[in-house]
Amino acid sequence: MRKSLALVLCGFLLLLSACSGGSKETGGEEKEKVVKIGITQIVEHPSLDAAREGFIAALKDAGYEEGKNLKLDYQNAQGDMNNNTSIAQNLVADKNDLILAIATASAQAVVNQTKDIPTLFTAITDPVGAELVQSLEKPGGNVTGTSDTHPDAIKNTIAAIKTFIPDAKKVGIIYNNGEPNSVVNVKHAKTAIEAAGLESVETTITASSEVKQAAESMVGRADVLYIPKDNTVVAALESVITVANAKDIPTFVGEGDSVKRGTFASYGFDYHDLGYTTGKMAVEILKGKKPSEIPVGFPENLELFINKKAAQEEGITLTDEMLKDARIVGE
Repeated sequence: MRKSLALVLCGFLLLLSACSGGSKETGGEEKEKVVKIGITQIVEHPSLDAAREGFIAALKDAGYEEGKNLKLDYQNAQGDMNNNTSIAQNLVADKNDLILAIATASAQAVVNQTKDIPTLFTAITDPVGAELVQSLEKPGGNVTGTSDTHPDAIKNTIAAIKTFIPDAKKVGIIYNNGEPNSVVNVKHAKTAIEAAGLESVETTITASSEVKQAAESMVGRADVLYIPKDNTVVAALESVITVANAKDIPTFVGEGDSVKRGTFASYGFDYHDLGYTTGKMAVEILKGKKPSEIPVGFPENLELFINKKAAQEEGITLTDEMLKDARIVGE
């Protein structure tokens, strides 16, 4: 009898222990899920890097921190399309909870690999034209994100050429015609150039190693240079700056980060902010919202960036009137 009672008591104690250990209801600790996010970026340059950093900052502010409840897998294709495709395949195969694609080629590669994993893009010129979303308001499918195309950025930058360089007649454009985003940007730039009574002179490249030669080819052919949001050219922007400084050719560009690096002027915005907006979208998705329910976002603020040191290097005379509404960098 005593033996049977002891066995029953022992079994009861074991059951009680099993029920209480690790149970949320009884105060035990439950291990927090680690979220896996893959990030693919077509090439390294400050604008794209800033977008990535802004994305990660938004996650951290929302409580997702690497090494705790977040695992990030960041991969850079270094401008190689084969690498770009392989990265997309690997991120999908690793069954990430979400994928961030930075720049058009990266986003297209991921979209071609998965219709299931929630995918965000940032620094995209034309999401609809790139066939990433069905529409800006209703993206559809598993994809949404942020575009870096402010409707007035290119028009205002080209108009600034007439303000700062009134004698300019020809605008040299250097770009990679293999980048869909660049083709769209150049199309808009040429329209703005014509509307301003200027003439465009184009030179195309296929790799960053060709950028310096392309810039040198503009000497004597163009009065100013316009560098669009082209990842291949911007990755080698210092080559353009070297030629422009040596030959006193004013440089206008597609975004503010390139002005910080040493070009003269642009109407632009902060890519960190754009990435941060994308990160807030990621938080919504991780909490249960579908990408198809989140409209594509755009830059909210547009500023005139001017690099005073570049102006001096490129032989540009600035007045207080020219600078009064500008964000000055490079001092």
